[in-house]
Amino acid sequence: MGGTLDEARLRQELVFHYERVEALGLNELSSGNLSVRFGDGMLISASGASAESIAEESVVEVSLDGVWAGEFKPSSEWRMHAAIYRRHPEAGAVVHTHSDYCVAVASHNRPLPGFHYLVGVFGGNDVPCVPYSTFGTQALADDAAQALTHRTACLLGQHGMICRARDLARAVKTAHRLEIMCRQYVLACRLGEPARLTDAEWEEFHRRVRDVPYDDGGRAGEGT
Repeated sequence: MGGTLDEARLRQELVFHYERVEALGLNELSSGNLSVRFGDGMLISASGASAESIAEESVVEVSLDGVWAGEFKPSSEWRMHAAIYRRHPEAGAVVHTHSDYCVAVASHNRPLPGFHYLVGVFGGNDVPCVPYSTFGTQALADDAAQALTHRTACLLGQHGMICRARDLARAVKTAHRLEIMCRQYVLACRLGEPARLTDAEWEEFHRRVRDVPYDDGGRAGEGT
């Protein structure tokens, strides 16, 4: 590790936001993981980390090829983070959670549909859901990175969610927003399948956002 001031600051930020993600109810125990781009690689939460155990010294520096050193192993999902950083050079941080309502929707292996205009803040008219793959595999990593090409977040079938942003604060906000939207969708479904915005309404929404930016944690194409 280089031991630079920037590295120290990023480690502090990652610990802070890891604890915040649990405080928001987005992860419990050792589920989920956070990372931030660092040089040609990343800093990522350690395998088995929890809000109680995470510390600046346990954050792992790992290359995008999975090379790391030291006492702590990187999260088993490092491949998914690495694939996103490779495919999306604008991504500065990645957050993966097993939050309740994201898991509920992802367990049906279907996208979060455009039932509400705020679904559009993730970059399109829905939030895609990638097929199930075993955790930690390259197949899961590649599917997630591909799904984030025109979105800042996606669901992971029978698993959870993952999102990208230009920094950790925005990535956490994006993860939180997706959990809110999934919760509201599940609640709406109690009355039956909700209506979708029309293509014309989506076109007007995206045109409006281009003219009057909606700051909701960063959207695809907005330097996230």
